[in-house]
Amino acid sequence: MKKLIALTVILFSIISCNNQNQPKTIDTTKNEKLVEQYFEYFNNHDWKKMSEMYTETADFKDPSLGKGIIKQTRKQTEEKYTELNKVFPDVHDKVIQVYPSGENHIIVEFVSTGTAPDNSKFELPICTVFTIENGLITKDFTYFDNFDEKE
Repeated sequence: MKKLIALTVILFSIISCNNQNQPKTIDTTKNEKLVEQYFEYFNNHDWKKMSEMYTETADFKDPSLGKGIIKQTRKQTEEKYTELNKVFPDVHDKVIQVYPSGENHIIVEFVSTGTAPDNSKFELPICTVFTIENGLITKDFTYFDNFDEKE
């Protein structure tokens, strides 16, 4: 009987140790849904609702804003996209792939398209890394080729 109790204690200890080494699974569903909603607002040109998905002031890396990290308020974000919409009335983003990365980051690969008033069209592949905390975007680091071709 003592051997059975000792064996049970040893097995319980081994099982307990193995369970502690299991990797922690991270549920990124909420952040993925938030990003899905973000692109829905973008494609509906609802700049106010889209800007409200950010914290009051968020960090941006965006070639269109300049070099380095730029702080933008919700109002500035709304104004930026309103101006973009004036230049490209049919601006649209097509999400190619969403890559959850850790607990607070979502990476989105997408293609932005639009037509200018002179009927010139653009198609721009973009990658954005969103940092999300407490259901709001705190950082929006966007990468695209901003190289101006000289003719």
